[in-house]
Amino acid sequence: MAQEEINMKKVLPVALVIGAIILVIIFWSRMTITIDAGHAGILFKTFGGGIDTEKTYGEGFHFLAPWNKMIDYEVRQQEIAEDMNVLSSNGLEIKVDVSAWYQPSFSELGLLHKNIGTDYLRRIIIPAMRSSARKVIGRYTPEQIYSTKRDAIQDEIFTETVEILAEKYVKVNRILIRSIILPPTIKTAIEKKLRQEQESLEYEFKLTKAAKEAQRQKIDAEGKATANRILNASLTDKILREKGIQATLELAKSPNSKVVIIGNSKDGMPLILGDSK
Repeated sequence: MAQEEINMKKVLPVALVIGAIILVIIFWSRMTITIDAGHAGILFKTFGGGIDTEKTYGEGFHFLAPWNKMIDYEVRQQEIAEDMNVLSSNGLEIKVDVSAWYQPSFSELGLLHKNIGTDYLRRIIIPAMRSSARKVIGRYTPEQIYSTKRDAIQDEIFTETVEILAEKYVKVNRILIRSIILPPTIKTAIEKKLRQEQESLEYEFKLTKAAKEAQRQKIDAEGKATANRILNASLTDKILREKGIQATLELAKSPNSKVVIIGNSKDGMPLILGDSK
């Protein structure tokens, strides 16, 4: 009997170790988790009050108790596109394709899961984007939506969406209007009007350019006339005679043979003709 007790004492620790190893093997997949790149996890504590809203687990390998659970979230920027029919300010139905770049807030992932859940895209982001798009586009006419106000509308939808989602633990990084589809008759009318406006602007530009060129020519002509008047007023007979004498003296200094012809009037100036050299 004593020998059996000794044997039991020897076998029991071994059995416990083997049992522990078996349990670890069985529950290993529940005791460890690897969070992929671009993802994060929040811990659900079965016996500890549920979702841990204080800590967000980052990428990599993590241990956890087998009775707890890790919920995985993608925290990279993602995109959602929505086709929707909206009404312009004059009641015309317009088809708009709007997309949003969004991502959950990393530090508030526990609160997001506790208050909204993994289906937060359908529950809050899409409704907020739709509501903002309808509200903003309803302020504009089809012509403004199609041509001049597209960027402004895009920015306003973004601002409205961010305000709606301000305390929803998600971030909207950008709103993009990918396409706007108007009824064919309205689109044709708007394009025709835009062409006419462009032609009118081009015609006005040509008129302005012609008027400026005419003004330039007038100023140029006036400047030349003024210069000629000043020059004529300054060229007296004495000045002309002096200039002629200076020119004659300069020509006389030349070593080439010359023929000098003297004018027969009292103010006649000599004319010096050189040879072919």
